[in-house]
Amino acid sequence: MLMRHIVLFRRKAEVPEDALLEKTVTERMASLGTEIPAIQGWKFAANELSRPICWDYVLEAEVADAKALDAYLFHPLHQALVADLKPYFEWAAVDYTT
Repeated sequence: MLMRHIVLFRRKAEVPEDALLEKTVTERMASLGTEIPAIQGWKFAANELSRPICWDYVLEAEVADAKALDAYLFHPLHQALVADLKPYFEWAAVDYTT
């Protein structure tokens, strides 16, 4: 069994769009899966449809268990990315065992 970590991201409504910043942080999100040893699976994608209910991006990560999830969440590379994401994006997460 694995633990799956799913996160939805969208630009904060009160924050002006910054295409360069968004490109930079989403490229970092896309590549993070190869940089942290606890991660066993990694998918990152942009939303393809424009509907009010849709979020802008989805991240799906797989790790061995809750301990491995903590290793990922508290890894310095993840923490640095979170610090850069906070001013621009809001997000919602779900963690569950598969």
